[in-house]
Amino acid sequence: MMRQYELVERVRRYNPNADEDLLNRAYVFAMKAHGTQKRASGDPYFSHPLEVAAILTDLKLDDATIVAAMLHDTIEDTETSREDIDKAFGEEIGGLVDGLTKLGKLDFVTKHAQQAENFRKLLLAIADDARVLMVKLADRLHNMRTLQYMPEAKRARIAQDTLDIYAPLAGRMGMQSMRTELEDLSFRCLMPEAYKLIVTRLEALKGKNGALIARIAAELTDQFVRRGIKVEVKGRQKAPYSIWKKMERRSIAFEQLSDIYGFRILVDTVADCYAAVGVAHTTWPAVPGRFKDYVSTPKQNDYRSIHTTVIGPGSQRVELQIRTHEMHQIAEYGIAAHAIYKDGRPDTPGVSESRAYRGLRQTIEALASDDSEKFLEHTKLELFHDQVFCFTPKGRLIALPRGATAIDFAYAVHTDIGNSAVGCKINGRIAPLISILQNGDEVQISRSDRATPPAAWDSVVLTGRARAAIRRATREAAKQQFGGLGRQIIERAFERAGKKFSESKLKAALPRLARASVDDVLVGVGRGEIYSSDVVRAVHPDFKDERKAGPAVPQNETGWFELPKAANLVFRVPGKSAPGDAPSPLRGLDPDTAVRFSPKGGAVPGERIIGIRGPEGITVYPIHSPALADFNDEPDRWLDVRWDLEAADKAVYSTQIVITMLNEPGALGVIATTVGEYGANIDQIASAPSGPDFRDLRIDLQVRDIQHLNAILAELKGKSVVHKVERLSG
Repeated sequence: MMRQYELVERVRRYNPNADEDLLNRAYVFAMKAHGTQKRASGDPYFSHPLEVAAILTDLKLDDATIVAAMLHDTIEDTETSREDIDKAFGEEIGGLVDGLTKLGKLDFVTKHAQQAENFRKLLLAIADDARVLMVKLADRLHNMRTLQYMPEAKRARIAQDTLDIYAPLAGRMGMQSMRTELEDLSFRCLMPEAYKLIVTRLEALKGKNGALIARIAAELTDQFVRRGIKVEVKGRQKAPYSIWKKMERRSIAFEQLSDIYGFRILVDTVADCYAAVGVAHTTWPAVPGRFKDYVSTPKQNDYRSIHTTVIGPGSQRVELQIRTHEMHQIAEYGIAAHAIYKDGRPDTPGVSESRAYRGLRQTIEALASDDSEKFLEHTKLELFHDQVFCFTPKGRLIALPRGATAIDFAYAVHTDIGNSAVGCKINGRIAPLISILQNGDEVQISRSDRATPPAAWDSVVLTGRARAAIRRATREAAKQQFGGLGRQIIERAFERAGKKFSESKLKAALPRLARASVDDVLVGVGRGEIYSSDVVRAVHPDFKDERKAGPAVPQNETGWFELPKAANLVFRVPGKSAPGDAPSPLRGLDPDTAVRFSPKGGAVPGERIIGIRGPEGITVYPIHSPALADFNDEPDRWLDVRWDLEAADKAVYSTQIVITMLNEPGALGVIATTVGEYGANIDQIASAPSGPDFRDLRIDLQVRDIQHLNAILAELKGKSVVHKVERLSG
């Protein structure tokens, strides 16, 4: 544990005029107040506030802040009162310790009125004096450094709060060095295997490229010095958590990252910054789109620097950050580098406050008139511009990147919740799952045990966790779908061959099928990649498939053959007429105009339609028809056409569907019976082979409307002889 004189000496190194008596009194006061209290590690409790004070001496903060750090737990954890602090050290330090006490009691996860009021008081205290925030960040940093002594059940919660709340808050205040350490400590706790993997990769990369990095640094220095620019070149390695975030955000591998190493060019003046850019761009080719000027336009947290990337020595991409020494201090320590917090009070005449702190203070003051609940909802979340914070109905806080959807939220709560999500309520109102979430939203996910995530979600979600889970779930769903179908086909094939299907025998035959597992064989058969006869032959090499191909049937040039018209299977709906006998079901067309429907797929009442004018009349297409793309450059031919549902109700309408069915006896009968039971007409059937186990049917189907069609398609999909069914679009 640091001794009294050692702490005073640390402060005197950067502040020779430090109030030594004040520091000594605070040391003794805090040590007596905490007495025999112990930390989870077994160390005296007083060692913790002392280490927090030591962290702040590294930031070279003023005496009052160092004293507040030593006293920050006295009101909360000892018999000491605010009045005792005021009497011993004055109201300034008493106010700082009081603000820290409220922060210590704050539960960031709940939204109850009492906690909201605590949060309101805390942020108003920060708005009055940002040193409250700096002490609390140092307090959290030391707690994270000693997290291994906490009970295992608490570690993940503390690390997650740190990652969600404190690290972004440090970043908002420009304290990048502290933010980086908080993030990496949290990352190591929450994902130890990923952390270890990235650190190992970084060490290997450093050993491999160490000489090259030194050569690049030396050549950079030489080029700048030759041009008369005094520089200090420092190598920079990306932090493990920053690497992980980029890999997750972009769904890329470690080897695909191009900016793990970079260089900081530190110069004396702003003019030297731009001169250094000129040297870099005239010496080496610049990478287009990689130039950013945060000197002329600083970030909200006061960050100033020029970023550029060049193809440098050895044809390597080299990322450069060019800044003055003063800019570098602010980039590393943020508002803690500001003169206000080193040798003056925030209200010292003639000393301006930092831009980052001013923005935070103005935001808080603008919302200070709100009631506590609204203040919590609006103010807390204004602190983090790159994130949104949402809540579960039970009050659990979920942090997501800005632009995340309710699907991302569901997967952030739990993978099983994401996989089974079918809908959501946002702030009590039903909303689509693809809704983009806003700060403070309360999200309730509706679930179904039968649900599986659609593959299309992969292009909607923002987080890597959701994207990876969706891909796993869709692969597993496809495996189950095709695997079940493949098993059904194989079992029937073995039955036809007079053999008994056995997984153990199939496993022994896997090398003959060039598959690694029985599941792979089942999926391959279900997908049509492996013939069932080949599987039987692999298990029983003497097997001969005696099925006959049947009489030859005339095929057209597409490979389909059509049943003769006399053989058509037609089921007429009683009381319904053919389309040609009905009155015109369309609005927006001249009654004398010749009208026909899309030759492929047709059009049915209830779906949006478009009319295309042609030399022989109007052709009506569904709005989703890909054929409409042929007319994109001819807007004059487009007509707004609508269904007259009353007239349309008197007829049936043609559309085309394609069914992939098992090549089994009776399969066609099942399909025809299903269509008939739903009161639809089969007008024409064409067939094409799809391997020995499957057959494709193209059916001209007559239905009443889009609901009628969808009901038939849904019923067909549920039949065991149907592998796939879809409507043709054309």
